[in-house]
Amino acid sequence: MKKVLAIILGGGAGTRLYPLTKLRAKPAVPLAGKYRLIDIPISNCINAKIQKIYVLTQFNSASLNHHLTHTYNFGPFSGGFVEVLAAQQTKENPSWFQGTADAVRQYLWLFNEWDVDEYLILSGDHLYRMDYDDFIKQHRITGADITLAVVPVNKTRASCLGLTKINNQGKVIRFFEKPSENELNQMQCKSSILGLSKEQAIKKPYMASMGIYVFNKKVLTQLLENNPEQTDFGKEVIPNAAVQYNLQAYLFDGYWEDIGTVQAFYEANLALNHQPNPAFSFYNEQSPIYTHARYLPPTKVFDSHITKSMISEGCIIKKCRIHNSILGIRSRIEMNCHIEDTMIMGADFYESSTVNSSYSSPKEIPIGIGKNSLIKHAIIDKNARIGENVIILNKNDIQESSREDEGFYICDGIVVIIKNAVIQSGTVI
Repeated sequence: MKKVLAIILGGGAGTRLYPLTKLRAKPAVPLAGKYRLIDIPISNCINAKIQKIYVLTQFNSASLNHHLTHTYNFGPFSGGFVEVLAAQQTKENPSWFQGTADAVRQYLWLFNEWDVDEYLILSGDHLYRMDYDDFIKQHRITGADITLAVVPVNKTRASCLGLTKINNQGKVIRFFEKPSENELNQMQCKSSILGLSKEQAIKKPYMASMGIYVFNKKVLTQLLENNPEQTDFGKEVIPNAAVQYNLQAYLFDGYWEDIGTVQAFYEANLALNHQPNPAFSFYNEQSPIYTHARYLPPTKVFDSHITKSMISEGCIIKKCRIHNSILGIRSRIEMNCHIEDTMIMGADFYESSTVNSSYSSPKEIPIGIGKNSLIKHAIIDKNARIGENVIILNKNDIQESSREDEGFYICDGIVVIIKNAVIQSGTVI
């Protein structure tokens, strides 16, 4: 895979994931208590021995850059790297990235300096484990100009995704991004052509694009240089390329989830707690997911009842009940707390162990969850300070609410406590 250059699209402002993207780029959002979203595509690349990796971003890139710099170092003799390319204004391109394709176009001069045969274009906000080696091998065997990774879906999911229509040779002949009802009826295809069983093909007659592409180097250069008005891969570049290029489909029949919204992010994280076999698991020695090694101490648990949950390293948990939740690194849970169906992202640092037993001002509320607090169906972002006797359970069943001045949002009925927020003792949300 030395002849492959990976380009990971960091996405735009991440408005669908706000407020989790208030202070960070979308690929830098914490995942499963200790990882970041960006760790997924990068780990898939490393497992496939693809070590030339660029990450394109233009919003809140500081934390993403910090994570990548401190996590991925291939050494001076491997020739590998992971590098962030932020949007920049130049004489030739005075504007910021206008879309996924435009982001790649603006750095095409840099990518073309590499002696590679293919560009692997990836998204930075999907959860899946994929063997890119097989993906690229099929691309080469079929003699394709472009290969799309596709996943079989039913009609419910199909309307929200980019759909492909394939012929009997697996060639993509049509492409619709988020099709209308009329377009949807035209996009059913014999998914058994790509290897699905007849039963699966009937249940999932649509082939959705995963936003993962392999381009021949010359083909991508031609498409981007000859069509400067086309700024998005899914909406413009791919549909137009299907007319004049050999566009092939690669079937991926494993777990894949676009976690670009708060609800999808929340559900995908808690689904990791499912037993005995979650749809996605980090326990895979053959294809590990890498992240920053922090060398934290073991988690301490005192007289607590914990069920169906994931607890990261460096936590301190005292006399509480936790069910179906995820506790991120350095999480601190004080006595008599009840936490259920909640993702707590943890903290970036430890505070002094000497904390007053009662809090009289915001500065005295330590990072973590205070005594006698009840939290259900929520996301607690990093470094949040939750006082004593706090109740977070969306008691009025509100679906959407912006209370940023009070330190929280409600998105799809999920209470999201903002990063660094202070929630006063006795607060009820």
